[in-house]
Amino acid sequence: MLSGSCLCGGVRFEIDGKLGPASHCHCTMCRKAHGAAFGTYAAARASELKVVAGADLIVRYVSSPGIVRAFCSRCGSRLQWLRESKPEVIDIALGAIDGDPGVRPSFHIHVASRAPWHDISDALPQHAAGVPPG
Repeated sequence: MLSGSCLCGGVRFEIDGKLGPASHCHCTMCRKAHGAAFGTYAAARASELKVVAGADLIVRYVSSPGIVRAFCSRCGSRLQWLRESKPEVIDIALGAIDGDPGVRPSFHIHVASRAPWHDISDALPQHAAGVPPG
């Protein structure tokens, strides 16, 4: 069982399962949403995610057609990234997980739009656009 929360602790959630692949996303929207060089997310099954407190604090923002970003309305913590075309999967912001999430990022995506002030210095595969096939 994994647990997570937002910065203020108003939103708390549990994941009764293992997280799937994790990645660092360098797209402009993730950079702006996180105020950082990239956002780091891992896939979870929607059926295994349970919000145990603060569901009323979660706000959803449609950042582009079919893409929804969820965050805490009180503290602004990024929580989830969702695709309307794939509602069975929710990408969880790894920074919101309490403790070790049990996965490590395995690739970078949208590096074509990475922050010009950030040099990617690890050896993970880099993809110019979105998630690689497979």
